[in-house]
Amino acid sequence: MQRPRGRLVHKTPAAAAVRNESMAQDNSFDIVSKVDIQEVRNAIDQALKEIHQRFDLKDSHSEIKLEGSDSIQLASANEYKLEAVKEILGQKLVKRGVSLKNLTYGKVEPAAGQSVRQKISLQQGIPAEKAKEIVRIVKDSKKKVQASIQGDTVRVAGKDRDDLQAIISTLRGRDLGVDLQFTNYRTN
Repeated sequence: MQRPRGRLVHKTPAAAAVRNESMAQDNSFDIVSKVDIQEVRNAIDQALKEIHQRFDLKDSHSEIKLEGSDSIQLASANEYKLEAVKEILGQKLVKRGVSLKNLTYGKVEPAAGQSVRQKISLQQGIPAEKAKEIVRIVKDSKKKVQASIQGDTVRVAGKDRDDLQAIISTLRGRDLGVDLQFTNYRTN
């Protein structure tokens, strides 16, 4: 018995269901907001090297410390020098590819004697309210995609790759206050 050409013939209904299921798979990608801690460490080392070489900051007892993986502690002789240290750190972070949008600056606190300190928090992951805003933007775009919040990431899935690319460009065009990375792009 010869099989007719051009038609796919399944011997069992289960095989047909598996074949149809694999055809309906969605393309997807994840939206995340992460800070590379190693790059932060490198930026801190470079900033400290520059601080110790600069004439105006040489005897300021300025220091930058990474505390765990979620905050940076700045300390200096006075507020003016602390601002200079903060500016140097910001330049080094940008040069290393770390977005300043993921930094949250605490208030300047007095320390021992005349010295002051400030804590900078590193934001890992997308906060819940920002994730909801991303989902709303995706739904308002009227594209045939689904957005779902999964912890501190947002997954966007859809059948058409062009729709996913349009969503990425829409989100890149908006300023949400956090640095977004688009990872785990999967196609069928």
